[in-house]
Amino acid sequence: MKSKTSVIIGSIFAAYVAFVAVVVLVYEPTPDEMDWEDRQVYNSQKLNELTLGQDISTVKTLFGKADFSEAKSIKDGQLQVLFYRTHHEKSDGVTTKEECTPLMFKDDKLVAWGDDTYKQYLEAGTDIVSRTAQEAENASKN
Repeated sequence: MKSKTSVIIGSIFAAYVAFVAVVVLVYEPTPDEMDWEDRQVYNSQKLNELTLGQDISTVKTLFGKADFSEAKSIKDGQLQVLFYRTHHEKSDGVTTKEECTPLMFKDDKLVAWGDDTYKQYLEAGTDIVSRTAQEAENASKN
């Protein structure tokens, strides 16, 4: 009786060890499941895989949920900016835009990323025109 019990317990233990090994070797958490430190490193590494013209859905699949986002209508389409945490600034328990890298999309295609590009966009400000505001202005002139 003792030998059968030992074999059963040994088999269960071996199955458990095999299960844990498979989970550890195969399972990769999605970016949304990572803690902020792991996600920050992950996002920094994934920036190297970006190419201009990538679809926004592909980028969202790669990076997960954005930490911040902005969207604007412009003269010839729509602009969306997604911010992903990539570097640590201050240990205050809060992610800020300064700790993120902006990814800019025009009509759902990646057109630029990085702090300098985003600052140039903010400083230029010349292409920002809300279509509804423009239509309202035209209607009031008539």
